[in-house]
Amino acid sequence: MNKIPPGVIVPSSALCLPKSSIFGYGQLEKNPEPGDVVFGKVRRIGHHSSLENVSGRIHTIHNGTRAFFVYGNRYAPDHYEGIIPDDNVREVDLLARSGMIGQVQTKNAMLKDPTRIRIQGYLLGKDGKALNTRQFPRIKNPASGPKKGKAKLILVVGTAMNSGKSLAAAACCRSLHQMGYTVNGCKMTGTASLQDILHMNDSGAKDFADFTYLGHPSSYMLSQDELMSIFHTLDGKLGSNQKNFIVVEFADGINQRETAMLLESPEVVNRVHKLIFCAADALGAVGGLHILKTKFNLVPDAISGVCSSSPLHVRELTSFTEAPVFNGADLKLDQMAEILLN
Repeated sequence: MNKIPPGVIVPSSALCLPKSSIFGYGQLEKNPEPGDVVFGKVRRIGHHSSLENVSGRIHTIHNGTRAFFVYGNRYAPDHYEGIIPDDNVREVDLLARSGMIGQVQTKNAMLKDPTRIRIQGYLLGKDGKALNTRQFPRIKNPASGPKKGKAKLILVVGTAMNSGKSLAAAACCRSLHQMGYTVNGCKMTGTASLQDILHMNDSGAKDFADFTYLGHPSSYMLSQDELMSIFHTLDGKLGSNQKNFIVVEFADGINQRETAMLLESPEVVNRVHKLIFCAADALGAVGGLHILKTKFNLVPDAISGVCSSSPLHVRELTSFTEAPVFNGADLKLDQMAEILLN
C-alpha cells in the first residue's frame, strides 16, 4: 500500500468518501465498478481543463495534476457518452469536471478529445480493499423503508441537457423563498456536479442534495429499483414536511432512459404538485409537449427554459399551448405564485 501524497484534489464525484477511510492506494486485480475511487494523474489535457472539488471550487488542472477520480457512466449528448471499462486499464478518459472517469464511447463532434488520466492505483481502506463511494452514503434509506414525502413537489424536466432546467429549478426556489415558503432543492438524476444544487441553495433552497449524496457518481445505467430508491430516499429526506416545497430536477430529456423510467412510475407522478417543462426553442417545446402527453399522459403546468428568454419563441408557443411561460432570468412573482401555488 502506497501513501497518498499531499496536494491531491478531491473531486465532487467523491463527495461521500470520508477522509478517515483512506489508508493509501495500490494496484488490485479487480475490474472497476461504479463508485470505485482511484488515485491518478492528468496525462494530457483535452476538453476538460478543470476539476470541481467537494466544496464546489473549480480547480484549473494541468498535465501532472494529481487527484482522486471516481468510475462512473455518463450520458451527455452535448458532451460524451462514457462507460466503465470492462477490465483494469491503466489509462481512462475524464468524463466530467466532477472527476468521473471511464471510457468515451461517443462524443459530440464539436468537442475536443477527452482529457486523459493515468491511474496510479485504487484507493484502499484499512483492510486493503478498494474504497467505493456507495459504501458511505450521507443520506441513508431508513431501515423501516422510504418515508413518504409530503412537501409539495415541483418537478422540472426538459427536452435535453442545456435546455434551461437548472435555471428554471433555481427560479422556482427563488420565487418560493421570496414568497416566504421553506423550499428544498434536489437533483435526482444526471452526472455528479455540485453547481446545479448549489445554484438552488443560492436561490433560497434551505437544504439540498442529489444522487451523489447517496454515493452514486451518476445515474446512467442504474436499475429501476436503484432509481426509485434514490427518489424515495431524497424525497423522504427533503420533502417530509407538508408545509414546505421541494423542487426536483430530472437531468437530460424526457426520452432519456432514466428520466423516462421515472416519468413512467405512478409513485413518482403521483407525488408531483406542479410540472415545469423546459426547452431550448419553441419547436422543441411543441414536440416535447406532444411526447409528454402521448407517452406519459402528462401536461405541464408551465413552460420555461432557454426558449423563455426570447419573445419570438414565446409568441410561437402561444399558438400551440395555453400553458404559461416564465423566464427564469426575469422573474415575476405574481406569475410564479399563480403557477406554483394554485
